[in-house]
Amino acid sequence: METAALDGLDRAIVHALHVDGRASFSRIAAVLEVSDQTVARRYRRLRTTGALRVVGRPVAQRMGWVEWVLRVQALPEAANAIADALARRDDTLWVSLTSGGTQIVCVVQARDRRRRDALLLGQLPRTPQVTGISAHCVLRVFAGGPTGWHGRTDALTPAQIAALAPDLDDRQGEAVVLTEEDEQLLSVLLQDGRAGYTDLAKAIGASEMTARRRLDHLRRTGAVFFDVDIDPLLLGYDTVAMLWLTVEPSALRRTADALAAHPEAAFVAATTGPTNLLVFAACRDVSALYDYLEAGIGALPGVRQVESAPIIRSSKRIGAAMGSDGPRTDGRSGLAPVTRRG
Repeated sequence: METAALDGLDRAIVHALHVDGRASFSRIAAVLEVSDQTVARRYRRLRTTGALRVVGRPVAQRMGWVEWVLRVQALPEAANAIADALARRDDTLWVSLTSGGTQIVCVVQARDRRRRDALLLGQLPRTPQVTGISAHCVLRVFAGGPTGWHGRTDALTPAQIAALAPDLDDRQGEAVVLTEEDEQLLSVLLQDGRAGYTDLAKAIGASEMTARRRLDHLRRTGAVFFDVDIDPLLLGYDTVAMLWLTVEPSALRRTADALAAHPEAAFVAATTGPTNLLVFAACRDVSALYDYLEAGIGALPGVRQVESAPIIRSSKRIGAAMGSDGPRTDGRSGLAPVTRRG
């Protein structure tokens, strides 16, 4: 995959898709004042090279699911294989190796206690090469996920953002219960958030009108959102790190809200565990990471301790396993490659 920086129009298209991942090419073109064909050509180039994907993702909290962040310590010779095996599971969203290459950080969506326990109390502890596990329940997300990442790009003006924002009235209330049709829709949208209604209709065995109505329902109830998966290198971010913060409980919300406004903070969440705030930070280089730790994190109220760990390899991003040439969406799952010796 090419890693050359995006030009101005590319960045504007990325920002437009961040505002509404299913906005039509004609709508984006009208806002950017270019032709439909230009937008379509730019998008397809980014998509086919693996630089960009739009992904339809379920919102765990709206379904009553719980997200967990796992820190898995593994033997050096097995860490890559374990990370790749976790990436093949259909309940993992993000799998990365951090500095040293022996710790795997994994974000898991647990639909129910049985599936959670099968992984945390069954498969991982029985994997011989796993030497330690800690699990942190995600309590609240302040940046990333449906709220987006402010630093992804700022190519559009406020007026352009308003023109692209989807017109969705708020129907959020009780937890959403997915139908079999919804599950089939989500399986397609996880591979391609911009899949056409013809493909969605084929997936659920119904008419395009039915597919459109079901997707509209999921969006209006807040059960699904459209995320933009893009290589941080293309946005000029060479260093991505995980920051585990210990914050005074009385300052937790103020600190989390302040972090969410930082362009470096791609994801901010309050979690359980010995640390209580997790941040995915994207910086231009290691020098910029130092500056962020000193001036950005150091200036926040109530921060008692910070643990930082640069990410050195990603096995999965936003629901798609990463192959040598970009996202791999083979749909396989399990820990088979590392659960047996011999």
